[in-house]
Amino acid sequence: MPTHQRTSRPKPPPPGNEEASANLNLGEFQGVDTLTLSEASLVLNALVAKRRNDRKNVNETEMLNQTLNYLDHFARFTQKENVEAVERLLSAHKDLAKFERAQLGSLCCENADEAKTLIPSLSDKIKDEDLQDLLDEISKLQNR
Repeated sequence: MPTHQRTSRPKPPPPGNEEASANLNLGEFQGVDTLTLSEASLVLNALVAKRRNDRKNVNETEMLNQTLNYLDHFARFTQKENVEAVERLLSAHKDLAKFERAQLGSLCCENADEAKTLIPSLSDKIKDEDLQDLLDEISKLQNR
């Protein structure tokens, strides 16, 4: 029986198999640049402000407004300088996945145990002492 050449692309894996447990399995989002909630807040607020200043159609939908409200409520850092300082601190830890760094910058855990409970993939990647030092530095920026 002759075999036919494939005429379509292979079927992508089904969505929803992603998980952020002890092993990160982020599917198509593996290795993708991520933002903390504070970074996302800065970006979206700057975009909306620019569009308003340019008098372009901002197209402020209910979804955009809800997203901005969510980010304004949960962003831990509001000053641009502090957001950038947190990003520099987190980026220095190349051994951590981008997703893990974004989670650390968004959750602002008090101690290493809490961080490793909320972000289980950190368990074998960073020593508790090093993680605690990082969390303490992040906390200093939050309190300014």
